[in-house]
Amino acid sequence: MHGDPMMWIAGVRALYLQALHPRAVRGVLQNSDFRRDAWGRLMRTANFVGTTTYGTAEAAERAGARVRKIHRMLTATDPATGERYGIGEPELLLWVHCAEIDSYLHVLRRSGFPLTDAQADRYLAEHRVSARLVGLDPGAVPAALAEMAAYFEKVRPELAAGPEAREVDDFLLRPPTHPLLVPAREVLWRRVAQLAYASLPPYAHELYGRPAPAPAVVTRRLRVTGALLRRIPARLRWQLPPKHILRAMARLGPSARPAPYKVGR
Repeated sequence: MHGDPMMWIAGVRALYLQALHPRAVRGVLQNSDFRRDAWGRLMRTANFVGTTTYGTAEAAERAGARVRKIHRMLTATDPATGERYGIGEPELLLWVHCAEIDSYLHVLRRSGFPLTDAQADRYLAEHRVSARLVGLDPGAVPAALAEMAAYFEKVRPELAAGPEAREVDDFLLRPPTHPLLVPAREVLWRRVAQLAYASLPPYAHELYGRPAPAPAVVTRRLRVTGALLRRIPARLRWQLPPKHILRAMARLGPSARPAPYKVGR
């Protein structure tokens, strides 16, 4: 799944969803200059996902240790109450994890990636490993579609589109770029961001206060986009995140080549 090009749209959806948890998004905005280093932050996230997916167990453990160390060092402040809290709190890590993994699964399946419900459950269960790497108790992490749905139902009352979420929304629609690239941003990137936003659940659209096309229209656009992106030669697509897939193939042999048809084997 993680070798599929729709992962990039799924990643943007995850950012939109993660921003709806006020405490979680506050921890990000108060501890990073994401506006000036947006691409760097995106690539660091992609590099972590690439390492935990395609790297060795040792490399994944090292990446997880770095993330946990950073989480232990950082705090955020609630401007309304003055409360200071650590960004490594389990409930915040769990929200970020679930919003991310749910977005990957939702966008890929909706765009035509062949995955049965049983295989989707397996995907969620496998991600208890990545949850452990960032500091979560694997037993507390949803490991099936029904468990993930129950989690989102439980956490919904805590979600809101506060000032920080609005800032993320504005950034995703209009990320800073060189003046000469502004036309390309308006033509290409805005469509990516709008499609990612449209694929959010209806309650997220309500919180942001911005409508989205009908679900059938969104599904059709996701399928068309997925079909077009999957026509890009695989060797070209696998350059990002930085050659993780190519390095894994070199280490494990050509039979390790990722392909959707292998999901059913």
